[in-house]
Amino acid sequence: MGILEGKKLLVTGVTMDNSIGFAAARAAQEQGADVVISNFGRALGITRRIAKRLPTEADVLELDVTDEQHLADLPGRIEESLGGLDGVFHSIAFGNPETILGGRFVGAPWDDVSQALQVSAYSLMSLTNAVRPMLGQGSGVVGMTFDATVAWPAYDWMGVAKAGLESCARYLARDLGPDGVRVNLVSAGPLKTLAAKAIPGFEEIENVWNDRAPLGWDEKDNEPTARAVIALLSDFFPATTGEIVHVDGGYHAMGV
Repeated sequence: MGILEGKKLLVTGVTMDNSIGFAAARAAQEQGADVVISNFGRALGITRRIAKRLPTEADVLELDVTDEQHLADLPGRIEESLGGLDGVFHSIAFGNPETILGGRFVGAPWDDVSQALQVSAYSLMSLTNAVRPMLGQGSGVVGMTFDATVAWPAYDWMGVAKAGLESCARYLARDLGPDGVRVNLVSAGPLKTLAAKAIPGFEEIENVWNDRAPLGWDEKDNEPTARAVIALLSDFFPATTGEIVHVDGGYHAMGV
């Protein structure tokens, strides 16, 4: 019997089978959860094919977190697919690599910055709010961040968006706590995902991580990150909310 036995989860951001969303969906099913996954636009067809690679093929919902109608329709679509909801994994971020990443912080255009903030930070609130009526005592919301306490090479406005995401999670934890809903984040080390590959110069971060992380770091292995997500969505952390759990080989704790 798995730690998510009987749980019903929405897992967003499932694109390729090397995405954190896919690893989380797979781990959730292996731990007994019923899962529905989401994507939108041109990536939707890819997600539908990828869904067949899960232990049990999951339903795929079209969800653009910037589309108010998608958010309004979401509870009904989840109810139809799962019959309820116990948790949400938010694995959504976007920043235009040609205008706000890769050393393009100063002078970045507001339209692209605002898009990054909406998709990568505000959407944690908008998505959670959309399904809030479905979330009851013991439910969990988990999102993905990349340590926003420092300025990273190449990360630029996405770093600002992640700082907003981390603050958003704390305020959500405050406001949803009385309903018994926990909100936490996982801060992972650099992983070889499609999103990371799109950031010009991100290899500057990847190249030093394994040497400085006391436990070492495999940027191709997203299983440790997925396991942390699953643990936080389970009942094993009933009194933990507003937290950022680091899954980075210990890099964050080292001075040099």
